[in-house]
Amino acid sequence: MTGLCTDLYEIRMAAGYLRRGMTLPATFSLFVRELPRERGFLVAAGLADCLDFLERLHFAAEDLAYLGDVVHLPEGDLAALAELRFTGDVLAVPEGRVVFAGEPLLEVTAPLPQAQLVETALLNFATFQTAVAAKAARCRIAAPHADLVDFAARRTHGLGAARAVARASAIAGFAGTSYVAAAREFGLWAAGTMAHSYVEAFPDERTAFRAFAADFPDAVVFLVDTYDTLHGVRAAIDVARELPAGSRIGIRLDSGDLGALAVQARRLLDDAGFPGARIMASGGLDEHALAELAAAPIDMFGVGTKMGVSADAPSLDSAYKLVEYGGTPVMKLSVGKLTAPGAKQVYRGEPGQPDLLALRTEDPPAGREPLLEPAMRGGARVDQPEAVRAAQRRFEHDLRWLPEPARRLVGPEPVEVHATPMLLRSAESVRHRLEQAL
Repeated sequence: MTGLCTDLYEIRMAAGYLRRGMTLPATFSLFVRELPRERGFLVAAGLADCLDFLERLHFAAEDLAYLGDVVHLPEGDLAALAELRFTGDVLAVPEGRVVFAGEPLLEVTAPLPQAQLVETALLNFATFQTAVAAKAARCRIAAPHADLVDFAARRTHGLGAARAVARASAIAGFAGTSYVAAAREFGLWAAGTMAHSYVEAFPDERTAFRAFAADFPDAVVFLVDTYDTLHGVRAAIDVARELPAGSRIGIRLDSGDLGALAVQARRLLDDAGFPGARIMASGGLDEHALAELAAAPIDMFGVGTKMGVSADAPSLDSAYKLVEYGGTPVMKLSVGKLTAPGAKQVYRGEPGQPDLLALRTEDPPAGREPLLEPAMRGGARVDQPEAVRAAQRRFEHDLRWLPEPARRLVGPEPVEVHATPMLLRSAESVRHRLEQAL
């Protein structure tokens, strides 16, 4: 990725700042203004891609040629952009942590042109992946005792999104992904069975199942609903009886009344002497469908489109706003888009306590932990890139902390976020100063 991975007005603003020597440190805060209607929480995700982008930020020769020839930036601007790299600091909520509206997911402090230029990319990474991780987390809440697998790649909005969905869903506790490239990149379990086209390509189900079991003896999961589901289960049982003793088998249901079919399939499998055979279900599932299937004897769910595009809340009202420049706090006064001035920290206490949004210069409140941690200093990562499992552990910890009202799938009640008195006084002072200048 290069410096062109942004909106044009970011480049023009950065060039304008550079012309005027406006390079003092600026702090921008990235946060979500309001939660979607059916969200009681969000799950921080996307930071890894943000840090990768910041580390690699530059304008290649061909980028500068485009900006000169097509955008008509003068040579002075091109020369300044050619030297631009990210040299700033990032404080961020580590991936996997639960967050709420108004809390910074990350804050960037860097020379103003740098901090401005990266807005588009950081919003893109953090907004989408946080939305998907929250959707996946709700699926995890709905089906706590089953394995969940990401099946979204074929309907995400591009393969880059498929990659991000696989990682974001893994952060929120999914056991694996069907998208092989992401499984390899992130060390995830690559999961997959067969398609209906595979069954249709053979003369009958038994022939298809025998071929699959012979070719992939370590992944014997039969898709049984191509024609008649219970007939397909019986065909799978017949083929399973031909396999070596101790072979691990499973079936997948992809249509119809999944709950009722799972009950009938479980009975057939048990009666045939296959109590260890696993039942997988897929097909248009989301957290609400999973909750309805919670009592069914289903061991694993493939969750695709509705999770991968966060269908009921496909976007977040996210923002990346300047809160301090050259040591002076600033804020936006627009109706409905008011921002809080100054670099910040979020402090979390025991379950049931509100989170505290504070100025970063405040003394930490007793008995609370800070959510934002140093992620970059001087343009370099503080730590090496971490495995997804580390973010999973943070999510599992925060899910246990999350109060029941915020976990609800219907009518959730988010944890409140209270501004500290010092932050409120600062906001009032900055507002007064700005209104006096009007």
